[in-house]
Amino acid sequence: MMNAPAHDFTMPLKERTTVLDWAKAEESLLERGFAKLGPLLSPAECAYFRARYEDEALYRSHIHMARYSFGKGEYKYYRYPLPDPLATMREASFKPLSHIANRWNERLSRGTRYPQAHADYTARCHAKGQQRPTPLILKYEAGDYNCLHQDLYGEEYFPFQMAVLLSDPETEFTGGEFVLVENRPRMQSRPQVVSFKQGEAVVFAVNERPRLGSRGYHRTSLRHGVSEITSGMRYMLGVIYHDAT
Repeated sequence: MMNAPAHDFTMPLKERTTVLDWAKAEESLLERGFAKLGPLLSPAECAYFRARYEDEALYRSHIHMARYSFGKGEYKYYRYPLPDPLATMREASFKPLSHIANRWNERLSRGTRYPQAHADYTARCHAKGQQRPTPLILKYEAGDYNCLHQDLYGEEYFPFQMAVLLSDPETEFTGGEFVLVENRPRMQSRPQVVSFKQGEAVVFAVNERPRLGSRGYHRTSLRHGVSEITSGMRYMLGVIYHDAT
């Protein structure tokens, strides 16, 4: 039975997330460290998040990147309970990603196993003192950018995270490409630029990925960032699965 098209926005968001082509995503993640999942949020759902950016009751922290030399721009971490659409995406996408994460650990000879339910993984984070939610919304204006980094937040971290573009690159901003850089042992770093449309989701490696070499799989480290916005305004939703200390 073929999966329903992920761009059918009449489907409930949970089902829409579940029917994404996770098998194809796994192939791309292993080969490139990221996977474009296709349209996930409708324009109205993107507007839902953007319209609530100024509602401070939704957030636990407001970060101005220049203050910490992270780049230029700002972002806000959501507080619990997360908005329903965000919580739905986080929970529904965790199960297929947990299977991929477990197969990655097998390739890298790691004993760590991830549960299928995100609630069980959250309990693991909390037991290690990581209790602050990490999903966030980012806002960039002309001249803003995000330096290469990794979103780890503590000893316990899930190997994938997801980003959803909330603005329309065809009408609302220019520049602001998503950049992923792989640091390969004894080789020059490999940059990759990922462009995607409003409402489209991309999943990528948080820290490292298995890379097949002549002696089997080994680890290569990855960092991600955003190039300079040259005009307009760009909003992005970040779906991170582990909590922070």
